[in-house]
Amino acid sequence: MNQFSAIREAFWGRRVLVVGDVMLDRYVRGRVERISPEAPVPIVALESEESRLGGAANVALNLRALGAEPLVFSVLGQDTHAETLLQLFPENDLSTQGLLFSPRRRTTVKTRVIAQGQHLLRVDAEDCHDLLPEEEKTLLDRIEPHLQTAELLVFQDYNKGTLTPSLIQTLMDGCRTLAIPTAVDPKFRNFWAYRGATLFKPNRREVEAALGRPLPAEQAALREANAALQSRLANELTLITLGAQGLFLGFKGGGTLYPTQPRSITDVCGAGDSVLSIAALSLCANLDLDTLARLANLAGGQVCEKVGVVPLDLQQLEHEFAVFV
Repeated sequence: MNQFSAIREAFWGRRVLVVGDVMLDRYVRGRVERISPEAPVPIVALESEESRLGGAANVALNLRALGAEPLVFSVLGQDTHAETLLQLFPENDLSTQGLLFSPRRRTTVKTRVIAQGQHLLRVDAEDCHDLLPEEEKTLLDRIEPHLQTAELLVFQDYNKGTLTPSLIQTLMDGCRTLAIPTAVDPKFRNFWAYRGATLFKPNRREVEAALGRPLPAEQAALREANAALQSRLANELTLITLGAQGLFLGFKGGGTLYPTQPRSITDVCGAGDSVLSIAALSLCANLDLDTLARLANLAGGQVCEKVGVVPLDLQQLEHEFAVFV
C-alpha cells in the first residue's frame, strides 16, 4: 500500500459533525458583447443558471469526497432557497437531518454573475443576526446526541448567525469532555470565542484584524503571530492561509511556512473550505503535521484552478501528492 492509499484508508468512514453557516451558491453565466446604453455597465446575455452547496455544506462536500461521513447542522430560512438546498443535499449524498428552519431569517444566497469565465458581480442575500435563544437551544438539542459517536467537530463560521458565542462555548465544552478534536474556520466577529480549539484556521486578513498589525509571509513574523494567538486561545495548532504564498502551520513553540506550488489561479472561492476539510480530517486520522500541511496546501491550490465553489478532486490530489510530496 502506498502512502496516499494509507491516507485514504485513514480518512475513510470518519464521523464528522459540521456546524456552521450553510449557504446557497448561485451562478448566473452568460456572454458580454456590448455595454448598456443606460449606464456604463456590461450587458450579460444569459446562457445558464446553476445552484451549488456553499459554506458549511461545501465543507461537508469536501469531507465526503475524502471518504468521511459528515453530518451538517445549521439553521436556514423558510423560503425557496432552503427548498433548493433540501434538494441539493441528498443529490450530493448528504443528510438533511441536521438542518433546521426559521421564519425569522433568510437563507443565505450568494449569486455570482460570470461572463466568459470572469466574475463580473456578486449579489448577497442574507440575514446575519445571531440565532434567537430558542433557535439556539433547538439546534443544540439536535447536535448533542450525535456528539457521543463523533470523531471530529468542525466549526465553519461565516458570521451569518448560526454560531453564537454561547453555542460555540457549549459545543467546545462538550467536545473537551468527550475528547473530540475540534477544527475551526473563524471569521471576524467570533474570532476569540474558540478557546481550546485543536486546530484553528484563520486566513491572513483575519489574523491581521485580530492582532491589529500587518502579517508578512515570513517565518519569524508568522511564528510571533502564532504565539500571540495561542497565548489567548490555548489552541493546539494554528493554520494560517496566505493565498498565493502558501500556508503556515504553527504549534507550541514554533511553526513552519509551506510555500504553494505555482498554479494558474482562476477563482479562490471555496479554497478555505477545502483546506479546512483536509486539515481537520488529517488531524482526526493522526497524520503527522508535515503531511497535514502539505495536503492542505495542495487542496487549497487545486480548487483555485476551477471556477466557482467546488469540492476536492481526490484523483487529482493523489496525483499531485505523488509528484510534489
